[in-house]
Amino acid sequence: MAGDPTKEELEILKINAKRREFLRQVFIREKSNPFKHMSEEGGAVFDPAIQRYHAMKESAFEHFKPTLKSSFFGLAFMIIPISLYCYVIYNQRNRREEKLRRGEVAYKDRNFKLI
Repeated sequence: MAGDPTKEELEILKINAKRREFLRQVFIREKSNPFKHMSEEGGAVFDPAIQRYHAMKESAFEHFKPTLKSSFFGLAFMIIPISLYCYVIYNQRNRREEKLRRGEVAYKDRNFKLI
């Protein structure tokens, strides 16, 4: 069949499964080590890859360089939608106010009225 893995692929899958199981056991052993709490490290496992990822996310703003692409991104996804939304709300309120002032809407049909 087309979806059956070859012998080499099965060996690779078995090796990866063994590696995952070993790493899982190491993680559980370090996480539940009762002597770590004495050294005030808590139950956290230090992972250098996760630490690098968090450091990268924290220092992203320091390495930001404004380019034409980032300017268009900010304009297209922040400035224009907010401006359009404000324009629509402003015109909708003005139209409603004009109808109310001309008397086209009865007092009992108004949404916001004093009882």
